[in-house]
Amino acid sequence: MLKLIVNWIMSAVALIVVSHVIRGFDVSSFKSALIAALVIGLVNATLGAFLKLVTFPLTLVTFGVFWFVINAVMLLLVAQFVTGFSISGLLPAFFGAIVLSLVNLVFRMFTKILLKKSEE
Repeated sequence: MLKLIVNWIMSAVALIVVSHVIRGFDVSSFKSALIAALVIGLVNATLGAFLKLVTFPLTLVTFGVFWFVINAVMLLLVAQFVTGFSISGLLPAFFGAIVLSLVNLVFRMFTKILLKKSEE
């Protein structure tokens, strides 16, 4: 349970980092980031999984780049429903999806290292 909460908070922080890096990708508060991270997780687990399965052949042809397009569209969808989270177009959403993936990757690696050290 603690790991789930830590991942949720790190995803919210990652959204805030992306909002500082990508123009047109805006998060108004940490509360908005927490809500957006939760909704993004739910959308990725449901609609995202379906879209990635259906578009898998196109993803293979584009060497995986199309997954960023799918993630961008899902970010735009979430931005329509979460107050305080807005994206001003497909291009900021696309680059935001790339930066968000990279930031989340770094955070997860950092967490894995910390958890491994705490087990020793």
